[in-house]
Amino acid sequence: MIPSLSIILHVDDDPNDLLFLKNAIEMTKPSIKVVSASDGAEAIDYLTGTGVYGDREHYPLPSLVLLDLKMPRQNGFEVLSWIRSQPKLKRLPVVIFTASNHGDDMERAYDSGANSYLIKPVTFDDLVELVQGLVHYWSNLNQTGV
Repeated sequence: MIPSLSIILHVDDDPNDLLFLKNAIEMTKPSIKVVSASDGAEAIDYLTGTGVYGDREHYPLPSLVLLDLKMPRQNGFEVLSWIRSQPKLKRLPVVIFTASNHGDDMERAYDSGANSYLIKPVTFDDLVELVQGLVHYWSNLNQTGV
Protein backbone atom coordinates (compact mmCIF):
# COMPACT_ATOMS: atom_id res chain seq x y z
CA MET A 1 0.00 0.00 0.00
CA ILE A 2 1.20 3.49 -0.84
CA PRO A 3 1.62 5.37 2.47
CA SER A 4 0.99 8.89 1.18
CA LEU A 5 -1.91 10.27 -0.83
CA SER A 6 -0.59 10.33 -4.39
CA ILE A 7 -3.26 8.71 -6.59
CA ILE A 8 -7.03 8.85 -6.14
CA LEU A 9 -9.35 6.54 -8.03
CA HIS A 10 -12.62 8.42 -8.53
CA VAL A 11 -15.50 6.06 -9.32
CA ASP A 12 -18.54 7.94 -10.57
CA ASP A 13 -20.75 7.86 -13.65
CA ASP A 14 -21.13 11.67 -13.80
CA PRO A 15 -18.36 13.27 -15.90
CA ASN A 16 -19.13 16.69 -14.40
CA ASP A 17 -18.35 15.39 -10.91
CA LEU A 18 -14.98 14.18 -12.19
CA LEU A 19 -14.21 17.55 -13.78
CA PHE A 20 -15.11 19.46 -10.61
CA LEU A 21 -13.13 17.07 -8.42
CA LYS A 22 -10.04 17.32 -10.62
CA ASN A 23 -10.24 21.11 -10.51
CA ALA A 24 -10.65 21.13 -6.71
CA ILE A 25 -7.68 18.79 -6.26
CA GLU A 26 -5.58 20.84 -8.67
CA MET A 27 -6.30 23.90 -6.50
CA THR A 28 -5.54 21.98 -3.30
CA LYS A 29 -2.58 19.72 -4.09
CA PRO A 30 -1.59 19.50 -7.76
CA SER A 31 0.77 16.58 -7.14
CA ILE A 32 -2.18 14.25 -6.55
CA LYS A 33 -3.16 12.35 -9.67
CA VAL A 34 -6.85 11.58 -10.19
CA VAL A 35 -7.75 8.54 -12.26
CA SER A 36 -11.34 7.65 -12.98
CA ALA A 37 -13.73 4.82 -13.60
CA SER A 38 -17.23 5.53 -14.86
CA ASP A 39 -18.90 2.58 -13.12
CA GLY A 40 -18.25 -0.22 -10.68
CA ALA A 41 -17.23 -2.80 -13.26
CA GLU A 42 -14.62 -0.44 -14.70
CA ALA A 43 -13.34 0.26 -11.17
CA ILE A 44 -12.84 -3.45 -10.57
CA ASP A 45 -11.02 -3.76 -13.90
CA TYR A 46 -8.77 -0.89 -12.86
CA LEU A 47 -8.05 -2.35 -9.43
CA THR A 48 -7.32 -5.82 -10.80
CA GLY A 49 -5.22 -4.46 -13.65
CA THR A 50 -7.23 -6.26 -16.30
CA GLY A 51 -7.98 -5.28 -19.89
CA VAL A 52 -6.83 -1.79 -20.81
CA TYR A 53 -5.59 -1.31 -17.21
CA GLY A 54 -2.99 -4.07 -17.43
CA ASP A 55 -0.01 -1.71 -17.48
CA ARG A 56 0.57 -0.78 -13.81
CA GLU A 57 3.12 1.84 -14.83
CA HIS A 58 0.35 3.77 -16.58
CA TYR A 59 -2.43 2.63 -14.25
CA PRO A 60 -0.90 2.33 -10.77
CA LEU A 61 -2.90 1.23 -7.77
CA PRO A 62 -4.51 4.18 -6.00
CA SER A 63 -3.76 5.27 -2.47
CA LEU A 64 -7.44 6.21 -1.97
CA VAL A 65 -10.76 5.42 -3.65
CA LEU A 66 -13.60 7.96 -3.84
CA LEU A 67 -16.65 5.83 -4.56
CA ASP A 68 -20.13 6.92 -5.60
CA LEU A 69 -22.98 4.61 -4.61
CA LYS A 70 -25.49 5.00 -7.43
CA MET A 71 -23.92 3.76 -10.68
CA PRO A 72 -24.84 1.45 -13.55
CA ARG A 73 -23.59 -2.13 -13.96
CA GLN A 74 -22.12 -2.49 -10.45
CA ASN A 75 -23.05 0.01 -7.75
CA GLY A 76 -20.78 1.38 -5.06
CA PHE A 77 -21.91 -1.13 -2.43
CA GLU A 78 -20.96 -4.01 -4.71
CA VAL A 79 -17.56 -2.47 -5.45
CA LEU A 80 -16.90 -1.81 -1.77
CA SER A 81 -17.78 -5.39 -0.82
CA TRP A 82 -15.56 -6.68 -3.61
CA ILE A 83 -12.61 -4.50 -2.47
CA ARG A 84 -12.95 -5.68 1.11
CA SER A 85 -12.92 -9.32 -0.06
CA GLN A 86 -9.59 -8.93 -1.89
CA PRO A 87 -6.58 -9.73 0.32
CA LYS A 88 -4.31 -7.25 -1.49
CA LEU A 89 -6.89 -4.44 -1.41
CA LYS A 90 -8.80 -4.97 1.83
CA ARG A 91 -6.93 -2.12 3.57
CA LEU A 92 -7.18 0.29 0.65
CA PRO A 93 -8.93 3.40 2.02
CA VAL A 94 -12.38 3.78 0.48
CA VAL A 95 -14.34 6.98 0.97
CA ILE A 96 -17.96 6.94 -0.10
CA PHE A 97 -18.51 10.18 -2.04
CA THR A 98 -22.18 10.41 -2.90
CA ALA A 99 -25.24 12.63 -3.06
CA SER A 100 -27.16 10.21 -0.83
CA ASN A 101 -27.74 11.43 2.68
CA HIS A 102 -29.95 8.47 3.58
CA GLY A 103 -29.13 6.93 6.93
CA ASP A 104 -29.64 3.42 5.56
CA ASP A 105 -27.00 4.04 2.87
CA MET A 106 -24.55 5.39 5.44
CA GLU A 107 -25.08 2.46 7.77
CA ARG A 108 -24.73 -0.06 4.94
CA ALA A 109 -21.56 1.62 3.67
CA TYR A 110 -19.88 1.54 7.08
CA ASP A 111 -21.04 -2.03 7.68
CA SER A 112 -19.47 -2.96 4.33
CA GLY A 113 -16.11 -1.48 5.28
CA ALA A 114 -16.13 2.15 4.15
CA ASN A 115 -13.49 4.27 5.86
CA SER A 116 -15.53 7.45 5.52
CA TYR A 117 -18.83 8.71 4.11
CA LEU A 118 -18.96 12.14 2.50
CA ILE A 119 -21.92 13.85 0.87
CA LYS A 120 -21.09 15.71 -2.32
CA PRO A 121 -21.28 19.45 -1.79
CA VAL A 122 -23.59 21.57 -3.92
CA THR A 123 -21.19 24.44 -4.68
CA PHE A 124 -17.67 24.36 -6.07
CA ASP A 125 -16.36 26.42 -3.14
CA ASP A 126 -17.75 23.85 -0.72
CA LEU A 127 -16.18 21.07 -2.80
CA VAL A 128 -12.79 22.77 -2.60
CA GLU A 129 -13.16 23.06 1.18
CA LEU A 130 -14.12 19.39 1.45
CA VAL A 131 -11.20 18.33 -0.78
CA GLN A 132 -8.79 20.39 1.33
CA GLY A 133 -9.95 18.57 4.46
CA LEU A 134 -9.86 15.20 2.72
CA VAL A 135 -6.35 15.74 1.39
CA HIS A 136 -5.11 17.06 4.74
CA TYR A 137 -6.53 14.09 6.62
CA TRP A 138 -5.33 11.33 4.25
CA SER A 139 -1.96 13.01 3.60
CA ASN A 140 -1.02 14.25 7.06
CA LEU A 141 -3.16 12.82 9.84
CA ASN A 142 -4.10 9.25 8.94
CA GLN A 143 -1.64 6.62 10.12
CA THR A 144 -1.24 3.66 7.78
CA GLY A 145 1.25 1.57 9.68
CA VAL A 146 3.38 1.05 6.56
